[in-house]
Amino acid sequence: MLRYPFVTLHQAIVVLRIVTPLLFMAHAAVRIVNGSIPQFGSFMESVGFPNGVMVVWCISITELVAGALMIAGIGVRWMAAPLFAIAAGGIVLIHRNLGWFVGEHGTGGSEYSVALLVMLLVVAASDGKTTTATAT
Repeated sequence: MLRYPFVTLHQAIVVLRIVTPLLFMAHAAVRIVNGSIPQFGSFMESVGFPNGVMVVWCISITELVAGALMIAGIGVRWMAAPLFAIAAGGIVLIHRNLGWFVGEHGTGGSEYSVALLVMLLVVAASDGKTTTATAT
């Protein structure tokens, strides 16, 4: 009979390496599909970024490309770095002003972004360090 957590450390890190970038990729995809890049670009300009729409396109493309490479296991540590910067920038520019909680006790706070930062840290730190022999 299998016991919780039902997976090895290696398997859990692989799941984390796939799910974490999917969360970033989902934001980028929805931004593109919903056509909200100009709105986000206007916000970026309002906080001091020139060419806000271009900045948001760069963010979105980075989320998609870095995410896809992380999922494929290519340059995981290096791909985690720009995603970490995006999440940290989101905290500084948006979420810290909205409090801590994302839902139930608040709206749009930092807790989700902090969780993403920790997830990226674990994935980056484990890149190339988990093998079948050490992941028990």
